[in-house]
Amino acid sequence: MDFERLHYELIKEGEVITQRLEKWATEREKRIFLFYGEDDIKLTFGEFNGLANSIGWQLNNLGIKKGDRISVFLKNPYITTLVMFGIWKIGGIFCPINFNYKGRLLSYQINDTNPKLLITERGLVPLLNEIKEDIGSLDVIVYSPQKIAHDYNAENDRIFLDKKFKEYNFEEMLKGGKENLNVDLKYYDIANIIYTSGTTGPAKGAVQPYRWINNYLFNWRRIFNEEDVIYNDLPLYHVGGAFFNIARAAWIGCQVALWDRFSSSDFWARIKKSGATNAVLLDVMIPWLMSAKETAQDRFNTLNKVYMQPLPQYHNQVATRFGFDFVISGFGQTEAGHAAICVIEETDEGHGTPLDIYKGFSHQEIVEIVKKYDIALVNGKTELKKGFMGRASLLFEAKIFDANDNECKNGEVGELVLRPRFPFLLLNEYFLKPDATIKAFRNCWFHTGDACTKDNEGYLYFVDRMGGVIRVRGELISSYQVEDIINRHPKVKVCAAFPIPAEVGDEDDIVVFIVPKEREILSEEEIIDWAKKEMPKFMHPKYIRFIDDLPKTPTSKIEKFKLREKIKEELKRKNS
Repeated sequence: MDFERLHYELIKEGEVITQRLEKWATEREKRIFLFYGEDDIKLTFGEFNGLANSIGWQLNNLGIKKGDRISVFLKNPYITTLVMFGIWKIGGIFCPINFNYKGRLLSYQINDTNPKLLITERGLVPLLNEIKEDIGSLDVIVYSPQKIAHDYNAENDRIFLDKKFKEYNFEEMLKGGKENLNVDLKYYDIANIIYTSGTTGPAKGAVQPYRWINNYLFNWRRIFNEEDVIYNDLPLYHVGGAFFNIARAAWIGCQVALWDRFSSSDFWARIKKSGATNAVLLDVMIPWLMSAKETAQDRFNTLNKVYMQPLPQYHNQVATRFGFDFVISGFGQTEAGHAAICVIEETDEGHGTPLDIYKGFSHQEIVEIVKKYDIALVNGKTELKKGFMGRASLLFEAKIFDANDNECKNGEVGELVLRPRFPFLLLNEYFLKPDATIKAFRNCWFHTGDACTKDNEGYLYFVDRMGGVIRVRGELISSYQVEDIINRHPKVKVCAAFPIPAEVGDEDDIVVFIVPKEREILSEEEIIDWAKKEMPKFMHPKYIRFIDDLPKTPTSKIEKFKLREKIKEELKRKNS
């Protein structure tokens, strides 16, 4: 596709997500946009747009203006979705916080973002009160579930925000005007700051303009239409849930079905109830679903396009059993959006989702669309090497560089680097971290931090994360974060954290080797108790070992590879 045509395809539908919602609120006013399965709430495009406008107007009344940062510390995905669009409506910047955070992790992100306002829910208020001495005074909007809501807890009625903070009631946010705010938003304006794990320091906020969202959805929205239903059980503090699923539905003009979290036991009942045609399956979700007893009815469901990340090598077995016509995958990142993509045709037309319950573009129409946009299309029976990600998006140049930014030969492992074909496709910067920004964009290429290879046909393959990043339960964790918290234990002198392959799936287990302080006796139970107190559950180390000293290079760098081999050998002996 030539440059002019590609630019037209990028901008022809507009580039600001709120404008897409407003379009459908006019053209499909009575059509269902959002279904919240936990409380059986249904909102049409018109109703949802009105509530988002109400929040926007009330934020305006609180003095929020275009460019103000608003931190969102919420569990409830329905409320979070309303808030996210309400923030965008006034031109504010959506800054979500992982609702599992507490203590040092929570205070760091709030201080780093320095928001004009924070929105939370009653059950999370104690976590704010605990860090009141570590953060500044804040205006805080508190959502309190009604008694009929599934997340209502009578005990939370006795929880009050510390007087250091000024509290506002979320219910008042729904009493504003319902008309569009018409704030002048451009593709280069800032939409979000999403935090991503640092490798040698604290988490960094990726500053995303509205065109970043356009880029993230550019290829995938092509193969969906208004008949589709996008299922989401992912948290909205990550780009996958908030943008790949919810913003994609708003862009396309189709329905999104929300649940609070993944459930292997309820998954198929939810798909049936919502009529979902698309879902995201992350790592261990897939073996959990596959572990259920196989039946002749497994194929009789409405899912026909399923995103798998990372792509398991047995994807065709999964798709054949459950009747997925297509599996989609690629390379997605908080900084880069979707830079590599692939569509795998797992079944012949009519042999996937039964035709009488099939919704969305037909099987053949999808094949034709994929070819038109030069998206990698692969037969599901083709044996693919581990880590297959397809080809680079048309929006990017993609190369593999060595440590000195020289291009690697095909088949050689190096770092995946990207160069956008248009401005503002990538993050603008890491918020208030110019050195990290300069390092990532050195030599006029964005360095993804991921080790990859490219073959002779231009297909990209993921090999490993670089720089101490750990993936657990869909979360990217920095070894620095784990070490920072454990090193603060009064009996710990120093520690080293790193990943090893998990027992199930393609993610990681966390290992930590600890050097106790002199004359201190330290037990595994003490570290476990400390982790429960200071860390979210997904950050807890699975293996804790004590050592007299950490192995180091002559320049005092910790040799984690030696510790990794040590624990692997121990586990190998144990399992044999």
